[in-house]
Amino acid sequence: MIDKIIEIEIFGRTYKIRVKGEEDEKYISHLTSYVDQKMQEIAVKSKSTDALKIAVLAALNIADEYFLSQKRFDQLEDVIGQMETEMENLEKNFFKDDQAYPDIEKAIS
Repeated sequence: MIDKIIEIEIFGRTYKIRVKGEEDEKYISHLTSYVDQKMQEIAVKSKSTDALKIAVLAALNIADEYFLSQKRFDQLEDVIGQMETEMENLEKNFFKDDQAYPDIEKAIS
């Protein structure tokens, strides 16, 4: 894969960054748009023109979104783990009944 240098624009400033391929370039474009959007929102809400302050506040907001998403993901993993345990218990109980009546299968055939 060939490295490529592309220009991106965030909050009115242009940056050159290295990407590894077409897919990475599309992904970087998506990230760029997201960060720019966050900075624009912060600028409007804070009524600040200090780009560094806006960037730090945007980074804090993005970090908050990340940690909240991670917390939700961890909670979902816990729920899935509980469901798997419940399914295993149900399966054990179901097959335990089959073992208690081994002649049922012969009688059905």
